[in-house]
Amino acid sequence: MREQLVRAHAAMKNQLRGLLKLFGLRLGSATTSAKRAERLQVLLAQRPELEAPLAPLVAALSALEAQIAAATRELKRRTAADPVCARLMTVPGVGPVNAMTFKASVEDPSRFARGADVGAFAGLVPRRHQSGERDTKGRISKAGDRMLRRSLYEAANSLLARVKRDCALRRWGLELAATKGPKRARVAVARKLALLLHTLWRTETDFRWA
Repeated sequence: MREQLVRAHAAMKNQLRGLLKLFGLRLGSATTSAKRAERLQVLLAQRPELEAPLAPLVAALSALEAQIAAATRELKRRTAADPVCARLMTVPGVGPVNAMTFKASVEDPSRFARGADVGAFAGLVPRRHQSGERDTKGRISKAGDRMLRRSLYEAANSLLARVKRDCALRRWGLELAATKGPKRARVAVARKLALLLHTLWRTETDFRWA
């Protein structure tokens, strides 16, 4: 439900940007509702005739933001009370949305004989092209649980870009980014996270910084 609200919000925000651009107005990097309101006030002062037509869209965006905030609070409450999600959130980069998505997608860790199989289930393994003596690996398959794949990728990005405390997985990912590029590094870290989260869940242990 929260995912649907977030998608609807992104689509409406892009629509607002597109409508303003038709009249030579740019919303810019208004990342919060308060900043967007300030920016709109400046822009609509230049073209006051647009205020009434855009008012329903702006109001709908505000309503969606309120619903997303409520859904996020409920999600945080549920994950804090859930022992599995609380354990998964000990991993750096893994938040309430990532933990709940992983638990809901995997359902039972005993479904997978190996933690690496979770990455394959999410479509994070490379495609293989075999013909005769040739065996080449391509881009990831993207076959499997799309929401889980996206959640693991976002967690990997958070670990590499936002987490400040050092750990072995973060160091490995940053070294890979320096040699293979940031996108490949995020995919590789996402695969490692799938294995790590499955292992912690199965063994009922928390993440230990190292």
